[in-house]
Amino acid sequence: MTTARTTTTRTPTTRTTTPIRTTPPTVEDGAELWRIARGSGELDLNSPYSYLLWCRDFADTTTVARDTSGRPVGFVTGYLRPDAPDTLFVWQIAVEGSRRGTGVAGTLLDALSAQVAAEHGVSRVEATVTPGNVASDRLFRSYARRHGAQLTQEVLFPSAAFPAAGHESEVLYRIGPLGRPAS
Repeated sequence: MTTARTTTTRTPTTRTTTPIRTTPPTVEDGAELWRIARGSGELDLNSPYSYLLWCRDFADTTTVARDTSGRPVGFVTGYLRPDAPDTLFVWQIAVEGSRRGTGVAGTLLDALSAQVAAEHGVSRVEATVTPGNVASDRLFRSYARRHGAQLTQEVLFPSAAFPAAGHESEVLYRIGPLGRPAS
């Protein structure tokens, strides 16, 4: 069941003063989210169809960053873990190239986790990060600090688990319990 979510206008706090709005996705956003993911150069790209489904079926645990014209410039997708419903698993987070390094990813993660915590009582966040993805490592470490939470890491899927050679191991980042974000 999809509940009404509020739209939040936030100005990322690092290196930019360009406001963005964070909103739930619409199915119409699916193609843009796929384009942003494709342009990231870091994410395992899913099919365009999967982004359409994600925007429809996981809208309660997905947030889109929009510029002043309403165009998507970033997104974070996630889901509640079936065996740990107090845990939000962050599936993908991506920001278009011109907005990277400006605080948009942190704003997205804060907005999504606050919304999901309020609606579902989430107290923990998990994500997997490959060892070579320095930007995601910094993002989740910074998030843990802002929320006064412990961050632990362990290999969830070793590289040998993937069918194609060359895929790095996926390291599970566990963050929690979440405190109030620092102002």
